[in-house]
Amino acid sequence: MSQSMNVAESPSTDPNASGVMPGKDAVHRPSAMRAELAMVWTLWRRDMLRLQRERSRWLGVVLQPLLFWFLIGSGMADNFQIEGQDQSYLTFFFPGVLVMVLLFTSIFGTIALIEDRQSGFLQGVLVAPGSRSSLVLGKIAGVTSIAILQAALFLVIAPWTGYPFVAVSWGVVAAAVVLSCVFMTSICFVMAWLLHSTQAYHALMSVVLIPLWVLSGSMFPAGEGVLSTVMQFNPMTYSVEALRTGLEGSGDALTPLLVLLVLSVAGVLFAAAISQRQGGRAA
Repeated sequence: MSQSMNVAESPSTDPNASGVMPGKDAVHRPSAMRAELAMVWTLWRRDMLRLQRERSRWLGVVLQPLLFWFLIGSGMADNFQIEGQDQSYLTFFFPGVLVMVLLFTSIFGTIALIEDRQSGFLQGVLVAPGSRSSLVLGKIAGVTSIAILQAALFLVIAPWTGYPFVAVSWGVVAAAVVLSCVFMTSICFVMAWLLHSTQAYHALMSVVLIPLWVLSGSMFPAGEGVLSTVMQFNPMTYSVEALRTGLEGSGDALTPLLVLLVLSVAGVLFAAAISQRQGGRAA
């Protein structure tokens, strides 16, 4: 009898005796900040790994603008003259082609968003811990990192284009590259988020992004009249202006950099707001 009473009075060792599901409180849940950072890190690392494996992208993104710069620049050299300056068209055209490298990197980096939606990867990201704002930041961080690497490769030929390394303001160039790519990637992210096919993306790119690049002062300086007004309101104009000022090592770089900073912040906020829509779901 005493043995039975001792057993009855002893504390229960049954994990279910308290009525609490086993492991419910023991499961380790990462903090919100840790989940956000993990989302950004994962998407950034994924873009880096894809770049490492797809080595043909290095050749296409760098070699194509190089050929474009040389062929167009050589053809226009005899017919180009800036009043009051002794500058060849190849020298004038180089900052514009550098902006084209950043633009193409942003385009091809964000078009993967449509491919990820079609393959189902994006749906997996959307249900993972972490907000959609972290998704935006992770994608922008990955594309910007790729753009910096590809821009650095293209800048190797700067001394042969009329921009010696010792005269370049590298801080201005680096800031212009980063801010320009953040802004362009944000806009391209919005396009890729809202569109559901690569065909529609390429069509919009041809109608909007490429004309903006042409009218940015990349291929010809701003003149007078309506065209000059359009170029002043073109955000890519400030990318070209900042890079040209940095490469020349003289001039006012503060104004275009401040404009690019405002555009970059506004672009990221806009992309984060658009990402709250259901455009990321499969059509």
